[in-house]
Amino acid sequence: MESLTFKSAANSLYFHSPKHSSIKASRLQFFRSSSTAPYHSFLPERHASLSPSIGLKLHEICVNPIMAVQDASLASEPVAIVIDGKSIAKQIRNEIAVEVSRVKDALGIVPGLAVILVGSRPDSQTYVRNKKKACEAVGITSQEVHLPEDSSEEEVLTAVSRFNVDPTVHGILIQLPLPKHMNEEKIVNAVSIEKDVDGFNELNIGRLAMQGRAPLFVPCTPKGCIELLTRSGIKIEGKRAVVVGRSNIVGTPVALLLQRHNATVSIVHSRTNNPAEITREADIVIAAVGVANLVRGNWIKPGAVVIDVGINAVDVRILAIFADLGFSV
Repeated sequence: MESLTFKSAANSLYFHSPKHSSIKASRLQFFRSSSTAPYHSFLPERHASLSPSIGLKLHEICVNPIMAVQDASLASEPVAIVIDGKSIAKQIRNEIAVEVSRVKDALGIVPGLAVILVGSRPDSQTYVRNKKKACEAVGITSQEVHLPEDSSEEEVLTAVSRFNVDPTVHGILIQLPLPKHMNEEKIVNAVSIEKDVDGFNELNIGRLAMQGRAPLFVPCTPKGCIELLTRSGIKIEGKRAVVVGRSNIVGTPVALLLQRHNATVSIVHSRTNNPAEITREADIVIAAVGVANLVRGNWIKPGAVVIDVGINAVDVRILAIFADLGFSV
């Protein structure tokens, strides 16, 4: 699922999304979402008789909701409420389409997104395809440069430079991961900070980490997590939050965003002692570690909000995709 979120501030437009980031060019800023929604083991009511997602085919897995709220007030035993991320995404898309139309009419500007894809990884190709579809659906133009796996760094940097100076391009995405022979940090930092839609530029991340600073762009998967919480009426301020995973793409920036929303944040990672004990203290849990079924049901206290960002291809031969969560609701 590709989704984009819109909000306005002053005279700027902000497009952001669940499962992604932001870019700002003059008075226009937009965020792109992750290409696909997480697959996980939260099952909707119609699949209540199914076992957890282990062993299910893709079409049997509940891919729309990505949040569960265990609400002890609904029954003597905690009951999980699944919030449908797909319906939120649809609402967001509709909002964006209206705002893009207003920008076109008022300023004569058509927001433009450029994507650079290196290699032929099936997952990356899917992500890029979904991003283009999402842009088309809301009236944003998109273009793509697809380079072979054995391309040189210079060829990628040339493509980046071309988009940096192209006035019709307001945001640039470099599809990660890049081939191992390339310096990812060098290429990502070559993107103009005013077009850094992923928010991975060191200056953007630095501003995100500092109080009183505002990054031009926020990594979009973390931003999507916050968007789901706020649009679902979940209070963040004063809550204890645990992020499972500390990657540059999700774990670290989502922890920084939760802190910006005045949560008390802990990060659980591969060197953490007693991760289950720490996670059980959380009011909000965001699992973004990339290990299938790591977070078990007994890690979650009653009443906690859980967002599962993990997508893990356990066996590509049978297209078995699992979440980080190892329990169903």
